[in-house]
This record gives sequence, C-alpha cells and structure tokens, in this order.
Amino acid sequence: MDDSGAILCQISWLKDTLDQVNEEIEANIQITREIESEIVKCTEIETALAVNECELTKSLYVSQFEIDGLLSVTRNSNISVRFLEEEIFSLRNKRDDMLKVINEKRQRFLMLCLEFQKDIANDELVTLMSEKGILENEVYLLDRKNNALKNSILAFAEDILVDLHDSNSALQAEIQSEDLENESVLKDIEVLQNMLHSTIVADNGRQ
Repeated sequence: MDDSGAILCQISWLKDTLDQVNEEIEANIQITREIESEIVKCTEIETALAVNECELTKSLYVSQFEIDGLLSVTRNSNISVRFLEEEIFSLRNKRDDMLKVINEKRQRFLMLCLEFQKDIANDELVTLMSEKGILENEVYLLDRKNNALKNSILAFAEDILVDLHDSNSALQAEIQSEDLENESVLKDIEVLQNMLHSTIVADNGRQ
C-alpha cells in the first residue's frame, strides 16, 4: 500500500509538472506568436520606411536637379545682367559723346550767328529805325482816319435813330387817328342799323 501511495503521489506530481510544462509551453507559444506579430509589424514598418526613404531620395534627387537648374539659370541671368550693364554703359558713353558733339556744334553755330549779326547790325539798324518811324507815322494816320470814320458812323447812326423815332411817332399818331375814325364809322353804322331796324319794324306794324 505504501508503494502504491508513493507511486500515485509521484504520478500526481509528474502530472502537475507536465501540466505546468504544458502551460509554460502554451505561454511560450503565445509569446512566440506575439513576437512573430511584432516582427510582421516591424517588417511592415521597415517596408514603409524603405518606401518613404525611396520617395525622399527621389525628392532629394529632384530637388537637387531643380537646384542645379536654378543655379544654371542664375549664372545665365548674372551673365545677361553683366552683358546688359556693359551695353547700357556703352550706350551712355555714346549718348554723352553725341551730346558733347551736339553742344559743340550748337556753340559754333551760335558764334557764327553772333558774328553774322555783328556784321549786318549797323546797316540793318539804320534801316529798321527808318522803317519803324515810317510805320509809326502810318499807324498814327490810320488811327486819325479810324477815329474820323467812327465819329461819322456814330453821327449817321444818330441821325437815322432820330428819323426812325420821328417816323414812329408820326405813324403812331396816324394809327390813333385812324382808330378814332374807325370807331366813329362803327358808331355811324350802328346808328344806321338801329334806324333800319326801327324802319323795318314800323313798316311791319303798318302792314
């Protein structure tokens, strides 16, 4: 009996140990599954990071290409700017030279004009003064003739206005006289009409 009890106790211990081992194995299997799931997630993250790295690398190459293009454009622009500045400087120099030549020619022309005026000043001055006196005399005579003509026109206009006023007064008097005559004739006609009416009425009464 004692041996059987010992065996049973040992079997029970072994079973408990086996159950414990099985539980640990299940726990390890669950942990392994979780680790595998984490590995899968890490792999996905790593893949996504690799894709992002590829896209960033591509963007970096594109940006570098654009920067190189912009640097090239900037260099060309700087060259164009320097060329334009040189052209502007050259044009300004040409303009200054032309202005200088024009000013020199203008000064020479003015000097020639002054010399020419000096040469003809004496003769022309006498002639101009003489012509000025003649013109002033003619202007004076024309002013006198103009004033005389103006006075004659004013006197003629005044005479015409007086004649018109007298004629208007006479015409108004004649009109008034004719109006009075017309009123008298109308009264006579009215009297004759009344008399004719009375005669007609009297004749009718006799009949």
